[in-house]
Amino acid sequence: MQHYLSTLNLLGADFRDLETPAYVCDLQALRRNLERLNEVQQGADCKVLLALKGFAMWSTFPLVGEYLAGVAASSSDEAQLGREKFGKEVHTYSPAFCESSLQQCVRYSDHIILNSFEQWRRFRHLLTGVEVGMRLNPAHSEVDVALYDPCAPNSRLGVTRQAFDDDALDGISGLHWHNLCELGVDALQRTLEAVERQFAGSLKKMRWVNFGGGHHITRDDYDRSRLISLIRQFKERYDVDVYLEPGEAIALNTGVLVSSVLDIVDNGMKVALLDTSAAAHMPDVLEMPYRPEVVGASPPDERKFTYRLAGTTCLAGDVIGDYSFDKPLAIGDKLIFLDMAHYTMVKNTTFNGVRLPSIVTWEPGSGFDIVRRFGYSDYRDRLS
Repeated sequence: MQHYLSTLNLLGADFRDLETPAYVCDLQALRRNLERLNEVQQGADCKVLLALKGFAMWSTFPLVGEYLAGVAASSSDEAQLGREKFGKEVHTYSPAFCESSLQQCVRYSDHIILNSFEQWRRFRHLLTGVEVGMRLNPAHSEVDVALYDPCAPNSRLGVTRQAFDDDALDGISGLHWHNLCELGVDALQRTLEAVERQFAGSLKKMRWVNFGGGHHITRDDYDRSRLISLIRQFKERYDVDVYLEPGEAIALNTGVLVSSVLDIVDNGMKVALLDTSAAAHMPDVLEMPYRPEVVGASPPDERKFTYRLAGTTCLAGDVIGDYSFDKPLAIGDKLIFLDMAHYTMVKNTTFNGVRLPSIVTWEPGSGFDIVRRFGYSDYRDRLS
């Protein structure tokens, strides 16, 4: 956490008057990540796409668009957002399309990536004016958490070597795979070896290849020079354009979730009830699961005062985790959860009618800018 703190200037801001809960994105930190991604683009002569499934804060798209080539979408709505708000390349993949959703995706996309040859045969007549790709399943797992492993046994994602139809590639110009999550370049190298062992002949027929996401490119210890070398060598072997579509790496360590203590109860241990929620506002805490870091806090019992931090929904398990502090918490105290820009805003819910956190940007000299507040109508209008 200390290294994170040293790179996020936002944490020197005065949060006392900030309305909570609020997601706050440090635009300076976001630009730092984009510069690192652009280093890869320039060095490897490849293109990096913003995966909207991880970060879709479209008020930042003018900044992101200064650096990246476009967006990776997973639905017709994401594709439309990418076209209307980003305005550059749109690459769309879904595990399965219905006819109406595919027609909408074709309208807004430059690349459409299919998940099976059956979808290719069924919908080929609709796929005019776009580049068509097929998703591979290299059956090569690198991810420890089964929930996030696209190559887990019996996965629905991508075509395995056994099911791959080399005779049906006419009209398909690209191949795509995605099997990583929060991983370094070593995992990519092993993946490339697995893909090439199985699909080298098909790769030679393609114009482009998409290495998917899960590359932690903007992390300080990521070997970007080695990534550049791997991509350049791959391009030379197969004479293809290469795309990467990280979601998390773009917003990694760029944002926080700021919350306030509403009450403190004692039921065998002190429990601080917050105006945020693991279930509604940071669902990966329960799904992954993981324990987010909090500024000024340590694991339980390492400091003098230990608390369980919990949300206000009626879900019994709406618990963020146990933390210790140097001083007792008090009602009204602000708590800052780290690395809350990615897979938060895109996954949050209004469960129990709990309002979504405001979306805020911050940069030196300008301070906080509340981009969006949410209210009753946001809850009402998603129902009927």
